[in-house]
Amino acid sequence: MDERLARMRAGGHPVRLRILSLLTGADLSATDVARELDLTHANASYHLRVLEKAGLIVIAGEEKVRGGTVKRYRHPWEEAAGWSAPEPSDPEAVAEERQAYVRASVDELVRRYARSVHGKEVATDAELWVTPEVWDEVRERITEASHLLHGRAQAPRSPGTVHVNLTAFAFVMADEEERQ
Repeated sequence: MDERLARMRAGGHPVRLRILSLLTGADLSATDVARELDLTHANASYHLRVLEKAGLIVIAGEEKVRGGTVKRYRHPWEEAAGWSAPEPSDPEAVAEERQAYVRASVDELVRRYARSVHGKEVATDAELWVTPEVWDEVRERITEASHLLHGRAQAPRSPGTVHVNLTAFAFVMADEEERQ
């Protein structure tokens, strides 16, 4: 299977999106993930294996606990940022998985927004025509904001932190004639 397709398929699940977010700020075990997301240990382990197989998370370390080995995972977000991968061998399948990823992200956004502190959010929606220079600047600023949050993320519930969300999809749209 195409690398890009496998990564999108693995990441395009609501639980796995949440796990990726958790593993951005801390190295966590399956037990930690299960506790934080109110999952069974088996379910957390399954999703971690799927993410690891797709290359979206890595084993950050192992430790011996009561005669067993506990793996700690992390999300190397800097390596996984964006959809940059070799050209897909099956562009239609990738497009379908990309849409599934967007749907899962939107569903997850709705779940997160239901838990938001109203009055503290920033929201925008735009379908506009701008110059390529403006578009490049917007993409750069969104990327900077994403890197700032990811780079300074801490373990869940760390003292002095607030639980935040940033979901951004920005893209150039095809004209109606181009899509037919």
